[in-house]
Amino acid sequence: MTIAQSLIVFFILPALNIFLWLIIARIILSWLVAFNVINLRNPMMQQIYNAIDRITEPVMAPFRRLIPSIGGLDLSPILIFFIIQWLTWFIGTRLYALAG
Repeated sequence: MTIAQSLIVFFILPALNIFLWLIIARIILSWLVAFNVINLRNPMMQQIYNAIDRITEPVMAPFRRLIPSIGGLDLSPILIFFIIQWLTWFIGTRLYALAG
């Protein structure tokens, strides 16, 4: 395995996976805030929500401009989810083909 392949396997693929989980956490947190299960007046919850928002918003904002919300439902995380899954699959299959 070359150095570039090692970097992809040990850094890029896990980073994509972590980002995917952050988007899932953002979706769940937004639902919990909308249904008043979590109160953002709590400083700790506000910090967690803001941190996840700052990390995911730069990627989600361009997709939000492409896909309008339907009935108040934001569909951009679904598209990002599929893109990350496709990238992970594509990179994994290419590395597997190069290795074997």
